[in-house]
Amino acid sequence: MEINIIAVGKIKESYIQNGINNYIDRLKRFCKVNIYEVKSEKIRDNLSSAQTEKLKNKEGKKVLAKVPDNNYVIALSVKGKPMTSEGLAKSIQNVQMKSYSSIAFLVGGPLGLSDEVIDKADYNLSLSHMTFTHQMIRLILLEQIYRAFKIIEGEPYHR
Repeated sequence: MEINIIAVGKIKESYIQNGINNYIDRLKRFCKVNIYEVKSEKIRDNLSSAQTEKLKNKEGKKVLAKVPDNNYVIALSVKGKPMTSEGLAKSIQNVQMKSYSSIAFLVGGPLGLSDEVIDKADYNLSLSHMTFTHQMIRLILLEQIYRAFKIIEGEPYHR
């Protein structure tokens, strides 16, 4: 299984990058993890809703361009459906049974993902009702992917 994370922006905080690297190392025995970053658009203060949508659309096109062919696509969105850790594990298993060998998780920047990205995704996932920085969400996502593989393997991390 291959996990592709396509995210807007760079990780600026070393503690977050250290955590991301930790989970990528842990995941090596279960899957290959690729992280693709696309450049975020410059966000000015006091953007109108039309300007916000225009920036999200520009970022969204860059995100979609990075999605490898034949991936099951999961967009992270506040509009998405919540899922338990067990649910994510089951979803990963279901994706594998559908003959997908890769899953692409799409992570927006501070403005979120465009409607086009959300509409093109196979599934829209909300990791929480709370709001997290786009940097932290990558760490949280990787931890949940790791937890899902541990659940799939019946290993004790989850307990």
